[in-house]
Amino acid sequence: MAVEYGADAVYLAGTDFGMRAFAGNFDPDELRRAVEFAHGRGVRVHCTINTMPRNDEIVRLPAHLELLNDAGVDAVIVADMGAFRMAGKYAPGCQRHISTQASISNYETACAWHDLGAERVILARELSLEEIRTIRQNTPKELEIEAFVHGAMCVSYSGRCLLSNYMTSRDSNRGACAQPCRYHYTLMEEKRPGEYFPIEEDDKGTYILNSRDMCMIDHLDDLCDVGLDSLKIEGRAKSAYYAAIVTGAYRHCLDAVAEGRPIDPVWRDEVDHVSHRPYATGFYYGHPGQYYENSRYIREWQVVALVTDCDENGNATLSLRNKFRTGDTVELVGPDLRPFAMEVPEMEDAEGNVLTEPRNPQMTFRMKLPKAVPPLTVVRHAVELSAK
Repeated sequence: MAVEYGADAVYLAGTDFGMRAFAGNFDPDELRRAVEFAHGRGVRVHCTINTMPRNDEIVRLPAHLELLNDAGVDAVIVADMGAFRMAGKYAPGCQRHISTQASISNYETACAWHDLGAERVILARELSLEEIRTIRQNTPKELEIEAFVHGAMCVSYSGRCLLSNYMTSRDSNRGACAQPCRYHYTLMEEKRPGEYFPIEEDDKGTYILNSRDMCMIDHLDDLCDVGLDSLKIEGRAKSAYYAAIVTGAYRHCLDAVAEGRPIDPVWRDEVDHVSHRPYATGFYYGHPGQYYENSRYIREWQVVALVTDCDENGNATLSLRNKFRTGDTVELVGPDLRPFAMEVPEMEDAEGNVLTEPRNPQMTFRMKLPKAVPPLTVVRHAVELSAK
C-alpha cells in the first residue's frame, strides 16, 4: 500500500534485528518478493538492523546481512557500530544508513559517520529546523540527510529507553518495547500500602510520560527549505490502511509544495482519517510538551472494503473488511484518487444475488461506483471507535 500510494522508498525488517520485534516482519522468501515488487515499481527498499545486539545475537548477523545483500535490498539502517562494520563486509551491495537510534544531533557526528562510509544519516527526533539547517550546511553534499516527519514520538531521547526492560523484561533497544510510557500511573506512600494517590503534575491528569504524535504535513515547505533529502513516515506496526492514507497525503502535499502549487485541503485532511494521538510538530519549532489527558487513540473512520478490480464504467469487485450496508454514506480514496463520498447502493454477491449487507470477512462482492477507481482503493465509513 505504501508503494502504490506514492512512497519513493519503503523501510521494513526481516525476522531479526529490527526495532519492531512484534510487527509482521518478512521471512526470507517474503523479503525477496517485497524487494522484487518494490523495484518493479521504481521504489527502493531499506531494511532495518537497528537494534543493539548482544553477543549471542551478533553471531547470527553475517548470515542475515548476506541474505539482504542477495535479495537486492538497497540499504540497511543500522545504529550499532559493530553492525555497521559488519554490514560493509557482509552486505557490500547495500548502502549503509545510520538510524535515528544513533541519536545524531550535530554535524561532527554526521561527518564522522560519513567518513566511515555511511551514505545517509537519519537524525535524532529532538532537533529543531535550525539545528538541521546547521547540520546540512556543515556536512558533505553527498551525505544524504533524513528526518522523521510523521508518527508516534517517544518520551526517551531518540527512543533509547530502559523503562520497558525494567518493568516488563521487554528490551526496547532490541525491538520489544511494551510502551510503559502510555500507562496510567498512581503514587503509593510507603506507610500506607494499597492506598493509591493520583500523580497530578497539573489539573490535566496523570499520563505524565505520554506524548503526542508528530505531524509536519502543514510545514513541508520548511522541511524542504532546510535541505532534507528524505522525509520519513513511521509505518512499521501500523495497518496497511494507515500506510496508504498517510503516504498518499504526504505524496500529494509534497508534490504541490515542490511545484509551487497550493495544497489541496482534502489531502491535508487525510492524516485525520487514520488512528492517531493528538498531533504536534515534534521538536521542529521548540519543545512539543507532554500530553496529559490520556493515552488513547483518535479513531473516527473504519475500513469496510477494498476494491480489487473496477472497469471503466465503475463496476467494481470488492473484498469485505467490516460490516456496512445499503444506504450508508461511505468515502473512497485510492492510489492517486481524490477522496469522494457516495451512498451505498444494493450490492451483489459472487453468485449475483442481491446484498444489502455483506457479512462474511474477506468475502468477495460487487458494487456499482459512480466512476472508475484503481485497484487497492479503500472504502471507509465514518464511525466513532476512539477508546472511552
